[in-house]
Amino acid sequence: MSERQIGNCAQRGMHDQGRHLQTKQWQQAALKISTMVLAVIVMACMLAAPAAAQGAPYYEPGQLDHMVSRIALYPDPLLAQILAAATFPEQIPEAAQWADQHHYLTGDRLAYAIQADQLPWDPSVQALLPFPSVLDMMASDMRWTSDLGNAFLAEQQEVMYAVQRMRQRARDYGYLRTGPQIIVGRGAYITILPARPDYVVVPYYDPVVVYERPRPGIFVGAVIGFRFGVGVGVAFRPWGWGYNRIAWERREVYINNTPWRRDWNNRREYVHPYTVRRYSERHEPERHELWERSERERESARYGHERFEEHREDHRHDDRGREAHGHDDREREAHGHDDRGREAHGHDDRGHDDHHRDDHGDRH
Repeated sequence: MSERQIGNCAQRGMHDQGRHLQTKQWQQAALKISTMVLAVIVMACMLAAPAAAQGAPYYEPGQLDHMVSRIALYPDPLLAQILAAATFPEQIPEAAQWADQHHYLTGDRLAYAIQADQLPWDPSVQALLPFPSVLDMMASDMRWTSDLGNAFLAEQQEVMYAVQRMRQRARDYGYLRTGPQIIVGRGAYITILPARPDYVVVPYYDPVVVYERPRPGIFVGAVIGFRFGVGVGVAFRPWGWGYNRIAWERREVYINNTPWRRDWNNRREYVHPYTVRRYSERHEPERHELWERSERERESARYGHERFEEHREDHRHDDRGREAHGHDDREREAHGHDDRGREAHGHDDRGHDDHHRDDHGDRH
């Protein structure tokens, strides 16, 4: 074989070796890219999994006892409302701010302001607006509020058991008992009801003290205080007040006379029935099965309000007319009294004339 042939063979060998090396490098690069893409996909799935299919939280009995300790001795209607509102923790801070700004309103005036402002929060949160101190407690400790709401969504019955355990301790140690403000039940399940159904008191107590054996020198009757109460009469019925209770034997919370069925699985879809409507942040009715209103209904509501104002103005006009008519009647009555006086005076004059004529006739 000539040198030229030998050189050509060597060049072809080197060329083939280079092509093989290049192909191997491409394969390695492709493998690396595939590995990186697969890793990215796996990480994305791992990050998305908790958000898409996060399991329900679990709390130990001791954790639940500590969680409910600050509200376990509240009257049942208020306790039920707090548990329901805690499932909307993101709405609590703004509601607490609104309640603080309107703390001077009470009764019908407060109910009208809540409705007139078309507040965007769930009715269970709106129902706590008459209780600024309760909303402030919830807003000042959002971690506790969120945990309470999650526990109530995921373990409603266990939360009920925890409340009963804490009430049992407080009653056994003599702190929890019937008084002028509350009525404590003596059955298998401890109930706490307001002495007046339309007046809910807010108890104040130290959880560190009220669930432990009394220390020497402590007057157990003064451990739980009742500094103020809130009237929740007929004006607050649309938010459930008057129809909130707890069926302890079934461990069910009733809000607006209906069992609270919102749980961890349906928390994004379930809507509890209320009379009051819920509005969006743009002050427009939210599309909702129970609170949806058409344009015609809104026009009817405005028309009804205008008719109400007209009726009230007509009523005022009628009152002024009756007052004026009464004034005329009084004037006529006074005038009639004067006429009767003149008639009586005339009668005396006629009597005097008749007597004068009689005397004159006698003299003749």
